Amino acid sequence: MSTLSASRLKARAAELGFDRAGITRAEPSPTLDAYLRWIDAGMHGPLGYMARPDRVERRRDLSVILPGVQSLVVVALDYRGAAPAEWLTDPSRGRFSAYSWGSDYHGVMLEKLEALAAWLTRETGGAHRAYVDTGPILERSHGQAAGLGFVGKNTLLIHPRRGSLFFLGEILTTLECDAYDAPLPQATMCGSCTRCLAACPTNAFPAPHVLDARRCISMWTIEHKGTIDLALRPLFGNWVFGCDICQDVCPFNRFAPETREPAFTPNAARIAPPLVELLALDEAGFQARFAGTPVARTGRERLARNACVAAGNWGSGEALRPLIALLDDASPLVRGHAAWALGHIGGGAARAALDSAWQRETDAAARDELAAALDNRE
Repeated sequence: MSTLSASRLKARAAELGFDRAGITRAEPSPTLDAYLRWIDAGMHGPLGYMARPDRVERRRDLSVILPGVQSLVVVALDYRGAAPAEWLTDPSRGRFSAYSWGSDYHGVMLEKLEALAAWLTRETGGAHRAYVDTGPILERSHGQAAGLGFVGKNTLLIHPRRGSLFFLGEILTTLECDAYDAPLPQATMCGSCTRCLAACPTNAFPAPHVLDARRCISMWTIEHKGTIDLALRPLFGNWVFGCDICQDVCPFNRFAPETREPAFTPNAARIAPPLVELLALDEAGFQARFAGTPVARTGRERLARNACVAAGNWGSGEALRPLIALLDDASPLVRGHAAWALGHIGGGAARAALDSAWQRETDAAARDELAAALDNRE
């Protein structure tokens, strides 16, 4: 079988629009043991799929995914976009993580990766398997092994001259490579900086390089399907989808370039829309605004839940009308979080609406939220 040419593959990756590419041997992740300790400590929280034995086994041995695998190609695609700073700090707006401002990266990246894999097949042969954020691969540590950056104290892959605002994708191949990349030198790493650890409002980093998903705003607002922890809600600020705080404060992101990918050009309606608009979205309105974006996979119910928390943190009477309307939402999850928000905002109108909702509510969890909101009334 032919040998994979690193220089030709990287040139083709650039032609397809990728910003960087690196190649490493298809060996277990250099941080596999740390990952297993993280799972044993329960820090994956409700993300049970991360601890599934079959996925752990694939991370231990990439040949379980692709028999005969020899090399792992890791590619990066920048997504940074410009946004009005005043929108991001306005508590009346619901803030979305910057990676979601454009089209869904899964489709954009996978199309390019499949094109790169098809080129490999034509040029060199071999068998290939492509992934974008869905395979059982510890992509950040493999990205570090392939020279695309270093894993920072916030657990993200950081390039010292390009920051961390980029997506990763991988191709596993049975081809040997004529030149493998080396990790960046230790001197390029975080050093004594701890800005990301100090800035996290929920203290989700118990130690450098360790993220406790049970306290992460991104996990709660994107992955978690149920009730948001009561103790954490006041710490979420105006985040309604993900969180960028540990990236916003990272000095390396001063160098992050704006994306060259047209699909990631920010849509102004999805950067930080007014909370009253998000609270008023029905299913049709949600689909009209977020179809084809990462937000669509989370769904209208969870976004409405998150917007309720942000509205409670905002604390303005301007949110009363849409929150009161949500006390009759079809979802008991949304009804309960709307009750929490109304309890935080207060006032006669909020109390009257909560009292009325209490009389008609039949869902046990929503009734608990209503009871707590009423007990907190002044």
